[in-house]
Amino acid sequence: MKQVGIWLDKLEANGVILDNGKESLFNIPSELEFFNPKGGSRSKTRWGPQDVIQDSKYLEREKHQLKNYFEEIAEQISDADQIAIFGPAEAPEKFVESLKDNHPKLASKIKTTKTVDSMTKNQFKALVKQSFGMDDRYPDAT
Repeated sequence: MKQVGIWLDKLEANGVILDNGKESLFNIPSELEFFNPKGGSRSKTRWGPQDVIQDSKYLEREKHQLKNYFEEIAEQISDADQIAIFGPAEAPEKFVESLKDNHPKLASKIKTTKTVDSMTKNQFKALVKQSFGMDDRYPDAT
């Protein structure tokens, strides 16, 4: 049984694959541009026109980049039997929505989704094992 745990935010996705006792890690960078538009510029005349920033351009570009990022993650975990998704803010929720819309078969394999802050690799591996019912503290007790 192939179990996959993913911790993702808008910067990167880190994953742990548990496959019949074997453990492997993967990392997918998002390549998402962070837009910080500066304010509009003023005219040189006292009450002249002001340039307007088009937020919709930035938001549309971010939406397409997120879609590509989520597709890359879905491709990486396409053969998973169970999936656990973790992360801060709304990135995991958006990823789950993307899976439901574009990959319903994969979305049905999601076992849990939790909001968690950043953590070390060992903490993340322990969280993934715990979410799949494996106890990492006593590996010999079976």
